[in-house]
Amino acid sequence: MKYSVIVLSFNKLACTRYCLTRLVEDTECPEPWELLVVDNGSTDGSAEWCVSELAESGKTKGIPVRLIRLSENIGCSKARNLGIESAEGEMLAFVDNDVFPCTKRWLPMLNERLASTKGCGMIGPKMLYPPPVNLIQCAGVGISRRGHVCFRGRGEAADSPAYNETCEVQCLISACLMIPRDLIRKHGGFDPAFHPVQFEDFDLVYRLREQGYKAIYEPAVSMYHDESTTTAGSANLNNAVNVIRNGLLFQKRWHRLFSTENGPAEEECRWKKIPR
Repeated sequence: MKYSVIVLSFNKLACTRYCLTRLVEDTECPEPWELLVVDNGSTDGSAEWCVSELAESGKTKGIPVRLIRLSENIGCSKARNLGIESAEGEMLAFVDNDVFPCTKRWLPMLNERLASTKGCGMIGPKMLYPPPVNLIQCAGVGISRRGHVCFRGRGEAADSPAYNETCEVQCLISACLMIPRDLIRKHGGFDPAFHPVQFEDFDLVYRLREQGYKAIYEPAVSMYHDESTTTAGSANLNNAVNVIRNGLLFQKRWHRLFSTENGPAEEECRWKKIPR
């Protein structure tokens, strides 16, 4: 198996149904790949839909669909780590359940760039808001010297020249992120200290970068991201609190690195609210 696409689901059946169906039907890949869904204790029929309809859709396309069904929500890091343990693909692509392809050959194209870039350990595409917005959601991530986050290109036109060049970046988001399976297994996957969600991806990227691996942004590949659908409105999940708490943990852990980097200015890190 060349690729394992790992997706977490927790309720949000309508979004999961749409995005995972698009993932299966719109992905063009000459090499074998599997879709591995880790269901974090959904109670809205998401797991049942994956077992029945999604698996059947995968079968018609020659794509194995496997489900790891959990009895409760164990958080993002632990659930993704179960996916990593179970994955059969050489390359792992983490995709959120509110993401679907814009570039149909996204899997082989990301892999080709990763393999051809010396020292690259992880790669992410250009993330776009779904039509009709047609704006950049994230073109890689910058971290200021004080540890504040900047989603590069956020709110800019999808074809903005400033974000159409392949480049090394400080960080990447796990809404769509490709990493070799052996590399992530060697360095321990996602840290459950960032429970239940937020900053676990940044922590992983910095851990791999500390070992000498580059994080690469590849704008030739685009994915649509219906931002925050995964976390918004989830019962017992105060996303704002998670962002603050886990952001402080990230800053404490990695200040020694980002404080020495040429990250974005503080004013560039102000969060832009994009009309949807």
